[in-house]
Amino acid sequence: MADTKTALVTGASRGIGRAIATALAREGMDVAVVATADSPAAQKTMDLIRSEGRKAYFAPLDVSNFAACGDCVAKLLEEAGNIDILVNNAGITRDKLLLQMREADFDDVIAVNLKGAFNMTKALLRHFLKKKSGNIINISSVVGLMGNAGQANYAASKAGLIGFTKSVAREYAAKGIVCNAICPGYIETDMTRQMPEDAREKLRAAVPMQRPGLPEDVAAAVVFLSHAPYITGEVLRVDGGMYI
Repeated sequence: MADTKTALVTGASRGIGRAIATALAREGMDVAVVATADSPAAQKTMDLIRSEGRKAYFAPLDVSNFAACGDCVAKLLEEAGNIDILVNNAGITRDKLLLQMREADFDDVIAVNLKGAFNMTKALLRHFLKKKSGNIINISSVVGLMGNAGQANYAASKAGLIGFTKSVAREYAAKGIVCNAICPGYIETDMTRQMPEDAREKLRAAVPMQRPGLPEDVAAAVVFLSHAPYITGEVLRVDGGMYI
């Protein structure tokens, strides 16, 4: 269909990224899957998109590499012909208490989580400006709002992403481009499942709903924002009440 939208999702090979890609496909969108490398996990995401009857595109990318992001977007635009929605979901953790945290632990997390969103947004901005529309959804975290011991680097990157979101929203609202952030709380993923049980129990206890969220809960918020052209600069928490 001529009016079919295309979404680009970074970090889409598993977890929250996969759930977002699949949910957008279910909404009738074609999806560009961006991940650090081609892998069985990335192929699984593409299979899920295709099972919804939508087109799936793939590009390997290190989002911290500015030039590579530009090349990746150019390639995907050539293949898909158009991109309407950018979901900056790629993220990493290097958790340590500040006294033990190495400079590289801090730099790597900022480079992927924060600079990666800048790189991808910058790479797509001219395309959005040319067509006078675009929807940017940044996956931040409640940790960016409340902080967390052992995550000074991660919290700084996610708080920075909120400031970045609001600035982009202000700059480009008049050009038909919206930019919002989603802040997941404790979400059940491969990463959180690897945490010690006592740590997971502490997190569960901090959630008024008394349970972790699912990747699909975050994906539902992305779907909502993908259909919300008059919302911009908003920070939407998906955290079961963890940060009220």
